[in-house]
Amino acid sequence: MTSTTQIPVGQRRGIGLVRSLALAQRRFPLLQLVLLVVAFLAGVVTLPGFGGPQSLVSVLVIASLAGLASVGQTITILVGGFDLSVAGFIVAGALLVTQVSEMLEIGFWGAMGILVPGSLLLGGLVGYLSHRFKIQPLILTLAMGSLALGLVRGPTGLSVVGQAPEWLTQLSSPISNTLGLPVPPIIVIWVVVTVAMALFLRYTVAGRKLYLTGANPVAAEFSLINTRLVWMVAFAFSALASALAGVMLVSFSGNVDPNLGNPYLFISLAAVIVGGTIGGGPGDYTRTAVGALLLTVVTTVLVGHGLTSADQQIMYGAVILVAMAIYGRERRIRDRV
Repeated sequence: MTSTTQIPVGQRRGIGLVRSLALAQRRFPLLQLVLLVVAFLAGVVTLPGFGGPQSLVSVLVIASLAGLASVGQTITILVGGFDLSVAGFIVAGALLVTQVSEMLEIGFWGAMGILVPGSLLLGGLVGYLSHRFKIQPLILTLAMGSLALGLVRGPTGLSVVGQAPEWLTQLSSPISNTLGLPVPPIIVIWVVVTVAMALFLRYTVAGRKLYLTGANPVAAEFSLINTRLVWMVAFAFSALASALAGVMLVSFSGNVDPNLGNPYLFISLAAVIVGGTIGGGPGDYTRTAVGALLLTVVTTVLVGHGLTSADQQIMYGAVILVAMAIYGRERRIRDRV
C-alpha cells in the first residue's frame, strides 16, 4: 500500500481539495447553485428578454409553485418514505375551494375548515398504517390520493372542473404586488415557508427527531422517539401541504382540471432529489427549494428552445436517475452514525 508521504504534494493537495468540496457539498448544495447560474446565463444569452424583470418574476412564480408542491414530499423522504398522493390531494384541495365551496355555499374559509382536518386525517392514517403494518407507503399514498379526490367529488357527483375566484388568482399573478412591492404574494409565501422549514428542521427537537427517524429508526426507538408518531405527523403534513399547494395552483391556473396535479408529482420528486435530499438520508427543504428553482430555470430555457411536455417528462426521469446514481453511491446515514 502506498503511504501518503509517497504521493506528490500537488496530488495530495488535489485530493484534499476534492474531499473539501465533497464535504461542502454534503452541507450545502454548491453544485446545484453552480448549475443554476450556468442555466440562467444560458437563458440570458440564448433567449431574448429572459433576464428581464418580468421574465424573472414569472420564473420565480413557477418555481414557487413547484417548491410549495415539494414541501410535503421533502418531509416524507427525510423519514424514509415516499408520497404518491401529491397529485390527488392537489386536485382535491383545488376543487374543494372552488366548485365545492360554491355549490355548498360555505365560502373559501368554510372549505378550508374541511380541507385542513380532512387532509391531516387521511395523511396521518397513511403514516400509521405504513408504520404499523410495514406496508410500502408508495402503495398506500397512491390509494389515499385517489380516495381523497373521490371523497371530494363523490357525494355531489362533481366533475373535475372549477373556477377560482378573482381575488385568489391575484396570489400567483406575475403582475400582482405584496404590500406595494412589485413581488407576487406567492413568492413571498414561498420565501416564508422556506425559512420556516429551515428553522424547524435545523433548530427544533421535532426536526431532530424527524432526521433520526429517517437515518436510523432502530436507534431512534432506543432514544425513546415514537417513530410511529413521527411517520403519522410526516404524512399528515405532506397531505396538508399538497392540498394547500392545490389552492396555490388553482390561483395560478384560474381553473381546475383532472390533470392539474399530475406534473407536480414528478416535479416534487425531482426537486427533492436534485436538491440532494435522499430517502432516510441527509438534506433539508432549503436544498429542495434550490432544486425547484434549478429545474424551473432549466425547463424554461429548454421550453424556449422548443421542448415539448413529453420531453419534459423524459428530462425529469433522466434527472432523477442521474441524481440517484450520484447520491446513491454515498454511505447510508445509519452506517455513519
